[in-house]
Amino acid sequence: MHDIINYTLFTIGGDTPVLLIDLVTSVCGLACVVLAGRNSKYNFWVGYIYTVLLFLMFWNKHLYASLILQPVSLGINILGHYRWTHPRRDEESSQDHSALKVTMLTWPQRLAAIVSVFILALLWGKLLSLLGNRWFTGVFPADPVPYLDSCVTVLILVAQFLSALKKWDCWIAWLLVNVTQMWLHVSVGHVFMPIVCGLYLINGIVSLWNWSRLYSRKA
Repeated sequence: MHDIINYTLFTIGGDTPVLLIDLVTSVCGLACVVLAGRNSKYNFWVGYIYTVLLFLMFWNKHLYASLILQPVSLGINILGHYRWTHPRRDEESSQDHSALKVTMLTWPQRLAAIVSVFILALLWGKLLSLLGNRWFTGVFPADPVPYLDSCVTVLILVAQFLSALKKWDCWIAWLLVNVTQMWLHVSVGHVFMPIVCGLYLINGIVSLWNWSRLYSRKA
């Protein structure tokens, strides 16, 4: 398994390896978000595969906050798959009664989400910092960027949860994820993922506009 995860396709500049798992994960992730932005329930099937690939990739880079996120992400993905395809009567899309319609958070809910992100990211970052530098030194390699890793982790959880509920606001969260995640991947030497995060950013802007139209049509 270790050999597969670290299989190198080629190197850039003679010392920066481009791994097969980075490429496959990038393509799978891009397909997932494009399908979600097009309001397709099939994004969840791709998301199941994407979660497994991310788990392996983050294990390889010792990004433990992002690693631990993946089982939680799988649970949210299952929840979202069910919610999108089993709406209550007052949640049904005007165009498809078997589909969940797009809704928005209230301003108090948005404020609560923002405060939660800051508090949880700070606490989780502190925990990761202690985990690698004081508590289990020599057992696990230290997370190279604990606070950035934690910020990305919490933002992704919020974005995924809002996506599972089909809230328009999820795309605002995803745009923030794309920017911070691009920074994270560059800091640990990933090659394809920063490029994919740039594509995610473009897709997020398009999806934000697309879901605005769906919201206005109650679709």
